[in-house]
Amino acid sequence: MEGIENVPAVPDKVPVAGTCADRFSPVRDAFAYNLGTGQDVGASVAVFLDGEPVVDLWGGYFDGTYTRPFGADTIVQGYSTTKTVTALCALVLADWGKVDLDAPVARYWPEFAAEGKADVEVRQLLGHTSGLCGWDVPMTLRDVYDREKSTALLARQAPLWKPGRTSGYHGMNQGHLVGEVIRRVTGKTLGTFLQEDVAGPLGVAPDYHIGTPPAFDDKVSPLIQGAQHDPATDNRFHSLALQNPHQTPQDTWALEWRRAEIGALNGHGNARGLATMQSVLACGSANGVQMMSDAGRLRALEQQSDGVDLVLGVPCRWAMGYSLETSIFPWAPPDSRAAWWAGNGGAMSFVDLDARLAIGFTPNRWISGPHEQTRSRRIIAAAYQSLAG
Repeated sequence: MEGIENVPAVPDKVPVAGTCADRFSPVRDAFAYNLGTGQDVGASVAVFLDGEPVVDLWGGYFDGTYTRPFGADTIVQGYSTTKTVTALCALVLADWGKVDLDAPVARYWPEFAAEGKADVEVRQLLGHTSGLCGWDVPMTLRDVYDREKSTALLARQAPLWKPGRTSGYHGMNQGHLVGEVIRRVTGKTLGTFLQEDVAGPLGVAPDYHIGTPPAFDDKVSPLIQGAQHDPATDNRFHSLALQNPHQTPQDTWALEWRRAEIGALNGHGNARGLATMQSVLACGSANGVQMMSDAGRLRALEQQSDGVDLVLGVPCRWAMGYSLETSIFPWAPPDSRAAWWAGNGGAMSFVDLDARLAIGFTPNRWISGPHEQTRSRRIIAAAYQSLAG
């Protein structure tokens, strides 16, 4: 795939549909460029400003046969952008007074206090500083799908390092941890709470799922792998967090994967659903529905760590379920209150609380795996260009 960014675009040959305000035509151009160069096979992009949609586009093809169009209701596996949706659910509950982010996890999940975890706080689950970046026993994908088994294992596990300011990316299990707090508080699993209390009231229940029902199977665009997936590493924390168990884009095609509620990885949605929900963080509302207070949404920006992440091996500034590291987005003002996280394969969830801006991007082409943000960064740059006029 080397050099693909420099391939001339042929946008007229790739179908693009939806709506785009004139002011945001650079976003449409960037989206069409991604499709026209073949960097994307099919994708959707949405931008919300002040709680209202200004871009809602989809285009390209549903799968690698290049025969079925990528539709308005097509949904895609978004990998770690799911973490921002899971975090939003927790932040909403905190804003509603149902969860204290500074309280010990054990207040809501008593079994979690085992093995020296009595003082681990809810915010540390969101900020990747709990010491539980992965399971410390061998896991299979079926174990991960089994919510009761996998969460019980985490409750019985000792931290892998002293919980606190040092982060270790909770790659596969953050949704199990945060989701169990949500279940203990609400009596609903993460996926059910998302549908009934967040996505549903905002009008995007069909557009985003953690635990996708059979009724949406024909809407799921399978990820199209474009390069070998070989994440070998000698970092123990990385292996536990991201390779226990090993999983590939092909694993996401399985119905078992789709049905499970893996709140760190398996959100299935389109850009409209993602941007609508993240607009709640950007300005408190979306589509005329007020869901969070200003004080509640600002809690998302509270920094939990700043240093080399034990799993990722690079400097990270983690807040509550979102990254605060904006150096890869030079178009954003240097002091902007922006929060984001991307998904393995290219999906993006991006929020700027100062600009009251939310962006969702959901592609089906998995080009090179982790840290693959060329396409989404092009779209974010176009959004800031649009804001600047």
